Amino acid sequence: MSNIDPQTPLWKLTVKEFLEVARNISSEKKYEYGLKGLAKILGCSVSKASEVKSSGILNDAIIQNGNIIIIDKEKALELFGKK
Repeated sequence: MSNIDPQTPLWKLTVKEFLEVARNISSEKKYEYGLKGLAKILGCSVSKASEVKSSGILNDAIIQNGNIIIIDKEKALELFGKK
């Protein structure tokens, strides 16, 4: 962020400053979680996301421990695009 003081109330921000803050917040989310998250990344149904995950093409983008699934969004899209 530029020169925005973190203590500044939201109502004191200009539209430009608010959009800058919003852009920074949204760009920080690097991960999605679960099959619903994978479906959201790929723009498909949960059942299709499950098929893609089971195929193994996204293994390098997925960390799974038991039922917990964490997906690196950028890596998943990169791997899916190469397929």
